Parts: sequence; structure tokens; C-alpha cells
Amino acid sequence: MSEKWNNKIEKKSGMNRLEFLKTFSLATLAPIVSGQKVHGKAMEKATSVRYSSLNSSSDQVNIGIIGFGERGREIASTLERNEKARIAGVCDTFSIMRTRAERSYPDVKTFADYRQMLDDSDIPTVIIATPTHKHREVALDALDAGKHVYCEAPMASTIEDAKAIARAAREASGQIFQVGQQYRINPQHRDVFSFIRSGATGRITSIRSQWHNKTSWRRASAASERETELNWRLDHNVSLGLAGEIGLHHIDLASWYLNERPSAIYGFGQLQYWRDNREVPDNIQLNVEFPGGVHLTTICSLTTSFDGRYDMFYGSDSTILLRDKQAWMFKEVDAPMLGWEVYARRDRFHQETGIALVANATQLEAQGDDPYADDPNVESPLYYALDAFLDNYNFGPFPAVVGYQQGFDATVFSAKANEAIKSRTLQTIGEDLYDID
Repeated sequence: MSEKWNNKIEKKSGMNRLEFLKTFSLATLAPIVSGQKVHGKAMEKATSVRYSSLNSSSDQVNIGIIGFGERGREIASTLERNEKARIAGVCDTFSIMRTRAERSYPDVKTFADYRQMLDDSDIPTVIIATPTHKHREVALDALDAGKHVYCEAPMASTIEDAKAIARAAREASGQIFQVGQQYRINPQHRDVFSFIRSGATGRITSIRSQWHNKTSWRRASAASERETELNWRLDHNVSLGLAGEIGLHHIDLASWYLNERPSAIYGFGQLQYWRDNREVPDNIQLNVEFPGGVHLTTICSLTTSFDGRYDMFYGSDSTILLRDKQAWMFKEVDAPMLGWEVYARRDRFHQETGIALVANATQLEAQGDDPYADDPNVESPLYYALDAFLDNYNFGPFPAVVGYQQGFDATVFSAKANEAIKSRTLQTIGEDLYDID
């Protein structure tokens, strides 16, 4: 255990003044950025601290990972970099994955059945990294067992399953339930959130997002049964396809920034390149309408990596580009001066000049580092999402920034987007569809 983390823990209260202020800030910010209303007892819970979770013998949170496929292993490697976490258990139905976990983490407990992990009192928190269509059963059992749950996004593959999970999470008293819609927690996206909400862009008029990554999504295995399980994303009976696995994050980001939920979605998809008997498109295009009249256009492709991924928010005063770990603002000539931009770094993009919205840009330049390169001190969105979950366990529980309602909303518009692609019809979404009751 590093001295840096140990120094944060005081014998009497379980944390020092800095951590108390951090906890209070997180607790009060969570309902604001997630759109939740917190009253009375909920606010008391939000500012409470479970001192019993921090003790002199171990300050780390014991975590169990359910599902040790590609995503589960990425989660594990991310947790390894966080001194607050200890990977205490790994569950996977495939014996080779359990062996792999044992070799990677010598002290880890492994389970073939996730229910055995839920029976283990030494593992209070679990991360659900199974295929999406299996989330419902695992999440309901984990909540029923009293565990704190981090559930990968999408929260479920159907609206019905998502509603069941949301209801169970709502009724789980004193338990944390967080969904993996990482942009809402990622510092870069939160910084841009503050710029947009402050009015720096003027009126948002349209949004465009792109995700290009040439990859087949197909996974190979010597065992045919295992190969079928691994390729669940390619089965239209259980998968929300690119709309759920990728498009969800674009739509959710727009929904968060606009403070509106989608009211209609139209989309179409094609199988252009990976002609291997799969049943889901390898290219999709979506047009998402929000109640205020703003439209999001998003394109997702498994057939090209050109131009990577980005999100563009077009406003009457300026446009913001989010790409990887950086962001830029492009001002209109008639936009009012904001003051701070006089001192900001400017980067050239063909015929446009972008004002960098990057933390430590001045320091990076002063050190002679490349201002266009990603800051090596900046972690992945997954890291920050898991870190928020750990902090919530150590200093909460308080309402998760991305809780059951946000997870349910995302499942609703992802399912409707996927239906729009399948049927090539406009899918309207009434506000009543977002009601978990």
C-alpha cells in the first residue's frame, strides 16, 4: 500500500480534511450532474461516511469481477493501476479464463458460478462484465445478495430487463449501483460539460459523433460452444449491435449535455465488409432528435479506422470538438469575448484555429512537450469511472453519478435505435417510456 494513500486515512474519522471536502463535493455534485433530485434522507445518505469500510489492516476495496473475457480483463488491468482496489475474485464459466486469472493474480479467488462469489462475504463489491443479455440475472442476484454493483453498459439488452434491474437497484437500500456510461465521469467530458452549460457555445444547434475502428468483433476459440458465447455481439437475437455497444455513448453524451432525453430516432445499417454469416450490421448511421429540436447524427463503423472517433457540438457562438483525451473550441467571428481564451493555447486545424480546452496545456508547453500529444498523466475514461465507484464505496454511499435511471434511459434509446435500424422506420420515444414504474 503506498504512503500516498495511507496518508489519507486518519485514525479517528477514517479520512482527513481534504478527503472530507472531496467526499462532500462528490456527494453534492453527483445528483446535479446526473439529473437526480435528492431530498431529506437521501441527502443524509449522500453525505454520510461508512467508516467501517476503512480499517488499519487494509484500505483497499475487495472487488469481484464477473466475466473475464476481453472486457473483464481490461477492467482488471485498469484496477491494477488503482491503489484503492484489490482484485479479490474472478468468475468465468470457462476454465481457461479462471486459470488465466490465477496466473495473473496469485491471491485471487476464482469461481465457475457467480453465485459462489456472491456468497463470499470478503467480496463486498462486484463488477458485471458478462455479455449484455446476461446482465439481468447477475445484477438482480448481486443486489439481492447485498453487493455493491458496477454494471457495464448497456445495462441490459432489452427495455424489460433494464426496468427489472432499475427497480431492484432503486429498492436496494444502502447499496451502490453504478452503470458504465463513462463519459459522464471522465474529467475531459466533464470540463466540456461546464463550458457548454456556462453558455460558452451559445445555442447548441446540432451535434455530430463518429466512431471508426476496423475490427471484426469476431472472437475465435478452439471450443465451438465457447466461440458461440464469445460472439454474442454478432447475434441479432441478443445483441443491440453497434447502436448499443457504441452509439449508446454518443447519444448519452448528447443527452447529458443538452439535459434532454431523445424523443425520436431514425437509423439504418449495412453489412458492407465482414461477410462471415454475422447477423448485425458493420456500419450504422443514426439521427437522434431531442425535444428542444437539436439533432445528433452519429456514425459507427467496423470497416474503417480513418479519422477515428470524435464528438462535435455546434453552437451559435462556438463549436467544441472532443477527440480522444483532448478538446478544442472554435469560435465564430461574431462571438463575444470570454476573457480566459486570451491566455489559452491555440492549435491550427487546416483553415480553422481551435482554442485548446486541455488541462495543463501551459505547463506542457513550458516543459517543451508536444501540446498536441495526450497528457501522459491522463487516464482512460474506464479508470475514472471505476475510481468513482471505489470512492463511493469508501466515502459513501451517495447517489451514483451514473445510476439506475441513467442506465435505464440509455437502454431505452439504444433499444429504440437498434429497432430503427432493423425496421428502417422512425422510432418515437414518449417520456412515459423512460418511467421505470
